[in-house]
Amino acid sequence: MDIETVKPEEIEKKSFETITTELQGINVVINKSTPVNDGAPELDVIKRCIHTTADFEYAHSMIFSDGAYETFAKLVRGGATIVTDTNMALAGISKRELARYGCDAVCFMADEDVALEAKKRQLTRAHVSMERAMSIKGPVIFVIGNAPTALITLCENHTGGVYSPAFVVGVPVGFVNVEAAKEMLAQSSIGHITNIGRKGGSNVAAAIVNAMLYRMRQ
Repeated sequence: MDIETVKPEEIEKKSFETITTELQGINVVINKSTPVNDGAPELDVIKRCIHTTADFEYAHSMIFSDGAYETFAKLVRGGATIVTDTNMALAGISKRELARYGCDAVCFMADEDVALEAKKRQLTRAHVSMERAMSIKGPVIFVIGNAPTALITLCENHTGGVYSPAFVVGVPVGFVNVEAAKEMLAQSSIGHITNIGRKGGSNVAAAIVNAMLYRMRQ
């Protein structure tokens, strides 16, 4: 196979052109069966997930609550705080785009006091860090790409009437409680974006957020 010469500034553009071309032969749907129209914000999210992973399964595994993009955009424009479950997801979210709206993004997972409390209570750091985030004043957008425990904690607190996240991007990756946690989110009344199956990750979670932030520029 020949090596193609592409200018650095054109690599991403060409990648998305390739994704767009290959998607023409795929039935792109959300929520298991709803076709996605060209120009829809959901398609922006799907394309960026594919760009991040080179995995076209995201063309038919994504789940969006009604008006997910509009809800997310309104929260960001209102200065909501974004809380991630990993520093990798935190690092991947565009701070330049968040700065346009005066939004902060934080992660408590690596905080020493979170680790100590988790050990003392025999809980995961993900659980304790989500509890910590619940004390933030104002609306919070949760971005979960690694820990199903974080997602379960949010859903259980919402169901119990203890705390209601403003919005959740929930795409943890793995094999233990991952699919069940995503199903809990998908069946909840929380505004959300998630996916079916075991796939996901911090990179995918950040990609979803960035896709919507870039869309807000249009």
